[in-house]
Amino acid sequence: MKEATSLTQAVAFARRWHSTSIRLLLIHAAVFSLSVMVLLGVIGWAVTGNMERETDAIMNWQLVYFDSVADSDLSAVIRRRLEREPMHTNYYGLFTSDQHYLAGDVMALPPHLPSDGSPTIIRRALMIAGAQHPGVVLAKEERRADGSILLVARDVSQELQIRSTILNALIAGGLLCLGAGLAGALGLSMRQMRRVAQIRRVTQRISQGYLAERLPVGGRDELDMLAHLVNRMLEEVERLMNEVKGACDGIAHDLRTPLTHVCALLERIEEHAGRSDDERLATLVMQARAETDALHERFRAMLRISEIGSMNRQGGFGEVGLEGLVREVGALYEPLADDGSTTLSVEVTPVEPIRGDRALLFEMLTNIVNNAIKFTPSGGAIRILLMSTPGGARIEVVDDGPGIPEDERHAVLQPFYRAKNASRFVGSGLGLSIVSAVLRVHDFSMRITDAEPGTRVTIDCWPKTLA
Repeated sequence: MKEATSLTQAVAFARRWHSTSIRLLLIHAAVFSLSVMVLLGVIGWAVTGNMERETDAIMNWQLVYFDSVADSDLSAVIRRRLEREPMHTNYYGLFTSDQHYLAGDVMALPPHLPSDGSPTIIRRALMIAGAQHPGVVLAKEERRADGSILLVARDVSQELQIRSTILNALIAGGLLCLGAGLAGALGLSMRQMRRVAQIRRVTQRISQGYLAERLPVGGRDELDMLAHLVNRMLEEVERLMNEVKGACDGIAHDLRTPLTHVCALLERIEEHAGRSDDERLATLVMQARAETDALHERFRAMLRISEIGSMNRQGGFGEVGLEGLVREVGALYEPLADDGSTTLSVEVTPVEPIRGDRALLFEMLTNIVNNAIKFTPSGGAIRILLMSTPGGARIEVVDDGPGIPEDERHAVLQPFYRAKNASRFVGSGLGLSIVSAVLRVHDFSMRITDAEPGTRVTIDCWPKTLA
């Protein structure tokens, strides 16, 4: 039972997170996250591009300035410029055509610099006089008219740090906004989810036969509009069903008394016919009495189905031990099975007690076993099994009779329907209808399958769950 409870809780939890509200919430989170990622990319691209353009403009201006200086004065101009660099963010180097140092604070020309003046990022590889290597610099190389090489570099570590700080702040802010948005959306959706859960509980009770239940209403949104429409529909359905049920019950009740009188009269006529020598009359009286008894039995079964359906559902339920119930049914029908040259066996596995009406469950099981005995041929076997499953207790009644065709297994549960291969057997077609009524009261489920040969009736003794 604990495993069944855990399984039910897991299924309920999975259904809760498969709701439309949660799907919309996840879609909103995905769209928001994608939007934030695009925003971060655009901002990063804009910030980086702007910084690169500014740095490139500064370096181009410096090259233009140095181009205006004569080659003979360039070394002195570079030295004076370095003396006026308080922040030391710009680096200069002057080299001969064969890369020998001439002037500046860059002591060695970095390898593989493009000769067309394109800027190149250098990471901790620029040799600077009297200082540690700068983190990241943007460098440009220019060939002058006298063959010398002028290197201009600018430290961009600060710009990169600013860009990283901006992006980190945007990412943190985006995650914060995403979390706040999800929390807010989840909080707003919880009310709708609670209302849907209430509607689901009520609809489950309605599906179990409590037609007097009504969907909860409490607002003016789409759910309330739908609830009002469904409630009006339920009122009309309940009214029509009560009218039909009342008419059928009235007919069955009103006709049962005259049928009882007819049965009594036929019994007296049979007694008088037995004293005479008219065998034809006696035979006809016996046939009339048999037909009348069958009709009376049908009315009795119809009233019993109506009585079960109108019971205070689950109001008088108590704890039922299925082991004793199954053994009692087996002991009741064992002599009847022996008279028909069939064998009846009972196999019981200890199971947890269930909540139910013992008298109704006994009546349900006797109807199933009675059908099995009726349709099992001489020399056949019937088995009643009680077993434990992860969902709860399960009862199976297996026979090796003619079986029920697959396309008729649902129809045989309807009143008065009889399978095509059962026409030669006496019956009213209401036994399984009583079984179906008891199942509805307990909210149990039943399956009819092929026993190869014969029929297997399986009853799961735990409440059904909505899909």
